[in-house]
Amino acid sequence: MTGNKKFPSDLLFVAGLVIITDIFVLIPVLSETFIRTALSLPMVLFLPGYALIAMLFPEKNGLEPMERIALSVGMSIVVVPLIGLVLNFTPWGILKIPFLLSVSLFTLLMCGLAQVRRIRLPEDRRFGVSLKDSSLSLVAEFLEKPESRTENTLRIFFVLSFLVLIGTLTYVAFVPQEKDTFTEFYILGPERMAENYKTEYIQGESGTYIVGITNHEYKTMNYTMEVKLENKSLPLPEKLQNIKLDHNSTLEEPLEITPSIEGKNMQL
Repeated sequence: MTGNKKFPSDLLFVAGLVIITDIFVLIPVLSETFIRTALSLPMVLFLPGYALIAMLFPEKNGLEPMERIALSVGMSIVVVPLIGLVLNFTPWGILKIPFLLSVSLFTLLMCGLAQVRRIRLPEDRRFGVSLKDSSLSLVAEFLEKPESRTENTLRIFFVLSFLVLIGTLTYVAFVPQEKDTFTEFYILGPERMAENYKTEYIQGESGTYIVGITNHEYKTMNYTMEVKLENKSLPLPEKLQNIKLDHNSTLEEPLEITPSIEGKNMQL
C-alpha cells in the first residue's frame, strides 16, 4: 500500500485487533473462549512493539521487513513489562483491566503518532504494507545469499523464533489449560463486616450471620451446610441445607441462630 491521506492498512489492522482483543477479554461470555487467548498473545508479544516501531520508523526505507518484524517482537517484550512496572506504582496495580487498557492505549497512541509522522513525509517515502509485496519481499530476503556468517545466523535465529512463537500461539489457543478450582466460603456479621458476630451463646440467645458461598469450580456444584454448637448440629433453613450453584455464582443469605443449648465453639 502506498501512502495517502487514508489511515494505512497496517495501522488500521493493528488498531482493529486491539479493539477486538479488548472486547473478547472484557465481555464475560467471550472471555471464556479460546479466541480470547489467541488474541491476547499478539496483544502482548507483537502489537505494542509494531506500533512503536511504526512511529519510530515511518519511512519506507527505514527498515527491512524482517528487521521490522523482529524489532516489533523485541520492543513488545520490553514495553509491556515496563507498562506493568508503572502500573505497580499506581492505585490500580497490575490488575487485568488496568493492564489491558494501558497496553491498548499505548498501542493506539503509537498508531496515531505513526500516522502523523507518515503524513508529513512525501508520498513516495512513506512506509506502507501490501500483503503480497511484503510476503514476496520476505521470501526474496531469505532466498538471497547472506553477506556474512553472522547475517546467516541471525536469519536462522529469526526463523526459529518466529516458528516457536507461532507454535506457542497455536498450543495455548487450542490445547485446554488446567484451571485452579476452588469454592469461596465466608461469614459476615450483621453489619456485613467480617467481625462483630457472636461466638458464645447462652440458652435461648440468638445471633445473626450472613453466610456466602461462591462457586469457582468451573461446573455446577451442590453444597451442604451444617452448623454445630459444642459439636451438636443446629437446625437450618431449608434453602441453606441443600445449595446448588453454577460456576461463578454466589449465594449470600442471612442466617439467624437461636440455639437451645449454651456453648462457645460455633462451627459452620
